[in-house]
Amino acid sequence: MKKQVKIDGEYIKLDQLLKLGEVVDSGGHAKLVILSGEVKVNGQTIVQRGKKIKPGDKVLHEGIEIEVIR
Repeated sequence: MKKQVKIDGEYIKLDQLLKLGEVVDSGGHAKLVILSGEVKVNGQTIVQRGKKIKPGDKVLHEGIEIEVIR
């Protein structure tokens, strides 16, 4: 499943993106899935919940791909 999330600024933090994209229910859930290595950004596993995600980046979690657009 693919989703697009539009942001207004230069970037969005990874945990915020997962909430905005409705991939997780809460910030706490976002923290857990990120720290347990379940999230990939542009094909790389990321464990930093504050990772800056910019337009053009693709985030994958449990078969859901989020593309960030401006």
